[in-house]
Amino acid sequence: MLAMAIPAYAQQTVNTAGNVEKVTVNGQTIHLKASNTDIEIAVFSPTMVRVRMDRHPLPPAFSYAVVAKPQPTAVKTTDAGGAMTILTDSIKIVVQKKPYSIAFYNAQGQEVNADEQGLTTSWVGNNVTTYKHLQEGERFIGLGEKTGPLDRFGNAYTNWNSDVFGYAVNADPIYSTIPFYIGIHHHLNYGILFDNSYQSDFSFGASTDRYAAFGARDGEMNYFFIYHQQVADIISEYTALTGRMPMPPLWSLGYQQNRYSYYPDTEVKRIAQTLREKKIPADGITLDIHYMDNYKLFTWNKDRFPDPKKMIADLKAEGFRTTLIVDPGIKVEDGYAAHEEGVKANVFIKYSDGKLYSGQVWPGWCNFTDYTDPRGRAWWKGQIRNYTDIGVAGIWNDMNEIATWGQKMPNNVLFAYDGHPTTHLQAHNIYALNMARSSYEGAREATQERPFILTRAGYAGLQRYTAIWTGDNRAEDDHMLAGVRLLNSLGLSGVAFTGMDIGGFTGNATVGLYTRWIQLGAFIPYYRSHTAVNTRSSEPWTYGEETMEIARNFINLRYKLMPYLYSNFYAAATTGLPVQRSLAIDYTFDGKVYDPQYQNQFCFGPALMVAPVTSQQTVAKIYFPQGSWYDLYNDTLISGNQEKLVELSWQKLPVYVKESSIIPMQSLVQSTSEKPDDTLRIHIYKGQQENHFVYYEDDGISYKYEHGDYYKRDIAYTPGNNTITLGKAAGKFTSKFGTVALILHGFGDVQPKVNGAAVTAAKARLPFLSPISRFDPQGGFTPVDSCDVKVITVQNGSDKMEVQY
Repeated sequence: MLAMAIPAYAQQTVNTAGNVEKVTVNGQTIHLKASNTDIEIAVFSPTMVRVRMDRHPLPPAFSYAVVAKPQPTAVKTTDAGGAMTILTDSIKIVVQKKPYSIAFYNAQGQEVNADEQGLTTSWVGNNVTTYKHLQEGERFIGLGEKTGPLDRFGNAYTNWNSDVFGYAVNADPIYSTIPFYIGIHHHLNYGILFDNSYQSDFSFGASTDRYAAFGARDGEMNYFFIYHQQVADIISEYTALTGRMPMPPLWSLGYQQNRYSYYPDTEVKRIAQTLREKKIPADGITLDIHYMDNYKLFTWNKDRFPDPKKMIADLKAEGFRTTLIVDPGIKVEDGYAAHEEGVKANVFIKYSDGKLYSGQVWPGWCNFTDYTDPRGRAWWKGQIRNYTDIGVAGIWNDMNEIATWGQKMPNNVLFAYDGHPTTHLQAHNIYALNMARSSYEGAREATQERPFILTRAGYAGLQRYTAIWTGDNRAEDDHMLAGVRLLNSLGLSGVAFTGMDIGGFTGNATVGLYTRWIQLGAFIPYYRSHTAVNTRSSEPWTYGEETMEIARNFINLRYKLMPYLYSNFYAAATTGLPVQRSLAIDYTFDGKVYDPQYQNQFCFGPALMVAPVTSQQTVAKIYFPQGSWYDLYNDTLISGNQEKLVELSWQKLPVYVKESSIIPMQSLVQSTSEKPDDTLRIHIYKGQQENHFVYYEDDGISYKYEHGDYYKRDIAYTPGNNTITLGKAAGKFTSKFGTVALILHGFGDVQPKVNGAAVTAAKARLPFLSPISRFDPQGGFTPVDSCDVKVITVQNGSDKMEVQY
């Protein structure tokens, strides 16, 4: 048979790495010189490796995402002529030389991830793409803020931060870029971060049965490979690489009320007063663009807000913190201080001919700060003091994709890129990350209180500075569920502080939709109601008395759960694990969790499983993974590994507690500035599995926790020897709780001992929700579900305490 000749033009348009001609080993870094490519393989840890490739000599690595340095790691290399092997104690890397390709194996010799033979890495023009062999049954999760299913197999995505008002539930791209995903096959897991800020594309077997691929329109092929047996450990190592979030201010975990826009100041005060009068707990009021003078940043409309400092102080006195929106566009206007100062400081981005770039946004024609220039960041930080000096506690970074009317910023706009001058093509996707960074650093330097920073767009590593929300969503059931998947995916991608506009931003939510959404929001990290201009008001009381009572119930529950929630944010800050967790984290190899029927289910922390439902549903089909599960509201025990039809009521959202869970709670407060009563209530659910929970407190405001001023103790449930242990407390902070009530679910009659001394276990009936008015001619209230529990009350302290039952 004659071999078919490959046309010459095909050979010229696809350029491969070629054959490896020279190998240089320098400790943990291996440099390969191939016929067409410069290649560097750097071992960052026993379980993480970076691969860099370019057709030109590789310069020193530079990244806005990566903050970690390589850890000292024992590395063994062997060069057998046709292949090179790199070994750590956890992975084996095999590099084929003729032609170049790379494969990753675990210590047991199983192939975890490998280049697709014959394709590997190649260039088409300036586009560079790496092709990975598609494993049998492989699933793909993560990739940040991406619409679509939990399992991304069969789909392709583009990363180009975009302003997408009222986006469709399948729109791509949307606001943010996090080029990190997790691959799953044959009970193996790995993560890949493709750290290239040019427009990038990912294909997970889309239109092909041969490969998964990732590539960019220009720049290096630069990716990190991470291997661990557990998805949680991959997320933890990824966040060690790209940074973890600081502890947020406690108030930012409370309920936030917003609309586009609340004005004048009397309206802002009315909203706050109504929340207090109706006993709906809340901690934040957010002001959108109408607080400004003609939308000009760092100004106030004096007719609407004659004394903003006093208004902010008055709100704070009532337990409300104020968050302000900021956009990157600075209006081009003579006499406007911010613009004149910015021009003088030379901090605005320019065309290649040196003229300032102008684009239209809300104020009109604007110039834009170059946050990739240290001078630009320093200038912005100084401007942020206009807000922090009058008591503003939160900075909401919006329109930072960069968004301009026309949505087509020119490619020949130049950026400093921290000493690596470049064009808009490379700087676009990291612009928002650096804006959020500048806002965070500016607020942190200006005040002793932790700021709350929110962004609409970002890049890998954004969690170091900011929370993120999913932008201008719609008041539709499918958007609510799509939002859940977006937040779950962000959590899989290292971002723990996430939220979406409760009730939908565009359009008008029905009573039923708002009811379901406000219930769901109680279990979302950032809990904010928000709606657009020219929509109906969207405060809880605007949907009728019954919905308001339901909303109040779930907001109340959120505030009672604050010790659990704050402890889970401590876990995010120290381990990188998200607060809102896809079931794929703990049940990775259970195919049911990827089923479209169940892919929206998630865990709120490690203990609570939430099953989102729409306004149209009267029955929900819920999947219960392995183990046993308690109905949150009445302690009914449900066996795992089964699908179950559950009849729904408007008063309750389906929420279940994993067996052996430990959930600290407090008494109800109206804001986090109000001190709860003296008792910390630690709910423990009987189960077969040993469990540990790290309980954490600090002042919730300052940075003293960074210097040991915190209260932390391990709470352990050990069913094998019938003990509950409160470990010795660590840290210099004194707990706000003088008493601990251990609330036992499912234990039956117990005869407990505390440190060997017999104590009494009191019987109690415990409701998690309050009654809801029936609103019918008969009057009365709905029945209240409750749990039969046993309560052991002990004095709190710092010494180890062991309870036997």
